[in-house]
Amino acid sequence: MEREGRNGVRMRQPSRVKNVLLLKAGDAAEHVRLSVGDYEQWFLRTIGLSGYRFDILHVHRDAPLPADAAGYDAVMMTGSPLSVTALAPWMLRAADFMLDAAERGTPVLGVCFGHQLLAHAYGGRVARNPRGRETGTVTVSLTDAGRSDALFDGVPEHFAAQATHEDIVLEVPGSARVLAGNPNTDAQALAFRANVRGVQFHPEAHPEALRAVIEARCDGLEAEAVARGEPPGHCVPRLLSGLRPTPAGPRILLNFLERFT
Repeated sequence: MEREGRNGVRMRQPSRVKNVLLLKAGDAAEHVRLSVGDYEQWFLRTIGLSGYRFDILHVHRDAPLPADAAGYDAVMMTGSPLSVTALAPWMLRAADFMLDAAERGTPVLGVCFGHQLLAHAYGGRVARNPRGRETGTVTVSLTDAGRSDALFDGVPEHFAAQATHEDIVLEVPGSARVLAGNPNTDAQALAFRANVRGVQFHPEAHPEALRAVIEARCDGLEAEAVARGEPPGHCVPRLLSGLRPTPAGPRILLNFLERFT
């Protein structure tokens, strides 16, 4: 049975309610929360609640993790304003939990910070991007491996995605496959194991969310742009005018929840 998802994406209706553990890795800026909600709400809005039940765990606030992921069909981790380059104890605990869940067969998806934390846990290296911050609606391209991966079923070879990050997976774990990239970030998507995926971009985010992020960071974004030689006052209007819908995002999230569970 199929249903029409957000952005008109036709997806199979789940035959039963699937239980998803969403690990929240940080809090959005106040302006963002007041405008478009916090990170976990982006996921719920984009995925929807038809056929899915979410437990949200604020791991960045030291919420106790369950002993294991038994009873969950999938584990997902959000983005964060925090950095894997400054590891905190809660990050290590969350990474261990995701690795244990993965080894026991539970599908795991990390987004942005979650993607980077998985890469670190599997032996990769996360660092500040030497090519600079990536913010706004960007184009991502699938690799040969990505074109045949279930995560990107029905997604064009070149697709629009929302992005906001300074750190990247600079050294990919030896066991991982690169599924997507772009000129700013080589590892925009990684397959760590058969049931473990990470994406650097934000499939859960919509243009209004990125607008709020850009507005909240306008001073810093302008300062960085001027330091790169861009004329004052050009950066933020350029980023805002470039925002556009990203229908691949919902497709990718639903692919994960339907094809991997």
